[in-house]
Amino acid sequence: MGIFERMRRSFGGSGGVGTGARLRGMSDTDVAHLEAWVAERKGVEAFVEPETFVNQLSVVLIAKDGEWTRRRVGDAKTARKLGERLSVPIYDVQKTGYPQRMREYDERQRILQRREQIKRDQQPY
Repeated sequence: MGIFERMRRSFGGSGGVGTGARLRGMSDTDVAHLEAWVAERKGVEAFVEPETFVNQLSVVLIAKDGEWTRRRVGDAKTARKLGERLSVPIYDVQKTGYPQRMREYDERQRILQRREQIKRDQQPY
């Protein structure tokens, strides 16, 4: 059995990566969410977050504008397969850190939320 045949079998079909194969440790809804998220945004990169006492190993997808989403992935091997499946570069956040655009996006969102709260507070009852 060749290496490609082993890969096909481990991904549960003849198509290999990216053809509807289930990723171990992830629910189908999580995978579908991440696939749709990547399809709707530009310049997406994946960052693998380590497992902690509180959280499982997870992956954060960050778009070019800094918007992000996070999902648990189970283990590092699954995270790497996910990056291949989504055709996005994948980094270890412990080595690279989070990109500045993610922090800037979060700050913009906080400002927008404060503005909305002020508008609601100023509305007459």
